[in-house]
Amino acid sequence: MNPLETKLLDFTLKNPLIMASGTYGFGRELEMYYSPNILGGISSKGLTRYPKPGNSGIRIWETPSGMLNSIGLENPGVEHFCEYEVEDMRKIDTLLMVNLGGNTLDEYIEGVEFLNEVDIDILELNISCPNVKEGGMAFGLTCDSAAKVTSEVVKRSKHPVIVKLSPNGEDVSSLAKSVEDVGACGVSLINTLQGMAVDVKNKRIVFDNIYAGLSGPAVKPIALRMVHQVAKAVSIPVIGLGGISNARDVLEFLMVGATCVQIGTANLFDPRAVPKIIEDLEIYCIEEGIKNLSEICGIL
Repeated sequence: MNPLETKLLDFTLKNPLIMASGTYGFGRELEMYYSPNILGGISSKGLTRYPKPGNSGIRIWETPSGMLNSIGLENPGVEHFCEYEVEDMRKIDTLLMVNLGGNTLDEYIEGVEFLNEVDIDILELNISCPNVKEGGMAFGLTCDSAAKVTSEVVKRSKHPVIVKLSPNGEDVSSLAKSVEDVGACGVSLINTLQGMAVDVKNKRIVFDNIYAGLSGPAVKPIALRMVHQVAKAVSIPVIGLGGISNARDVLEFLMVGATCVQIGTANLFDPRAVPKIIEDLEIYCIEEGIKNLSEICGIL
């Protein structure tokens, strides 16, 4: 038996490593370094109902042990994805997860209707988008709004729905329970933490949007804590992400209750990170006499 083989819902993954949305494009961007067929799964670049040009100004800013991004969900739109991207993604021998966002409930629903017509495995619902009809507060910041959008998407989706949770809102365990109660098949967390940067030489705030999303190793202890809390609060699978950059990080997330993990910022600062993580996980299993990583999932 493959010691890294992982069960997620009704799917069998080669390993517990899923590439996080926004860090792996549509699955071909890093194939000059290794075959994407070795991956457990890929979560697509975040999509919205209509194309988005993204934010103006500086979009990426390096921080100690991390990165701030203000991309603004630049993407070609879900209709373009269905027509031009999904067929090539489906050729990759791995789990295909599609990340969907929206600024209104109607946009989410219309996006789901397009995705219902194509061959994907899982819909990852990004509820960190601002709800423009409710004053701009992100859908995922309160249990009520998170449950509402999740419920409407679950009712319409032909694919299982996993909800990506924000660390910036109400108690994350309560958020997870609220989406589980309305039919989410799983949750992924954490999305980026809100941060900012200042350019002291030019005496200005770096980002046009003022605040940006912090990711990378700096957020890992917070992500690990939240995954541990959520795994104890829900009975659906939990996908852990936030600063994972080596095999030890993966093992920590699995031990505190994650079924599998997503690799994000590590793909940007080391495009060969994933093959090394897979190799080191295999070595760990041999050295520890572990027949399958499921033996250590949730032991803490």
